[in-house]
Amino acid sequence: MGEIRIDVALENPVDRGLFERGVGEESDIRRANVEGVVDTGAVMSMLPSDLVERLGLAAQRTVRVRHADERSEEREVAGPLTIRIGDRFMNMDCMVGPPSGDPLIGRTVLAALDLVADCANRALTPRPESPDYPLLNLK
Repeated sequence: MGEIRIDVALENPVDRGLFERGVGEESDIRRANVEGVVDTGAVMSMLPSDLVERLGLAAQRTVRVRHADERSEEREVAGPLTIRIGDRFMNMDCMVGPPSGDPLIGRTVLAALDLVADCANRALTPRPESPDYPLLNLK
């Protein structure tokens, strides 16, 4: 089984909000199209620090993370951020990783967008029950 790499569109929603209120031009909205790696072992998504800076995301808080090898460290969390995968999008915060690394897409995004990781086929797809838009449980 291999890793799943996907196209992801990222946008600063604060910039989008200003534009929608008539402040600035659409070209002022900081955004990026990147290739991300789906990490089903990660709860939160992580973007490299240089991308966080380019998008103009603000530091929100610090979290403690544990790696697969049991090491732990503190990581900054930045946001807000709009993430779009295919036709589905959400607003979220993200962890800040080392510069120039791969953007990692964690389980929170997969759950909120109702996407399933198919590692055998290296694909991310909507669940069969929700082909058009996310179906979220309220139980």
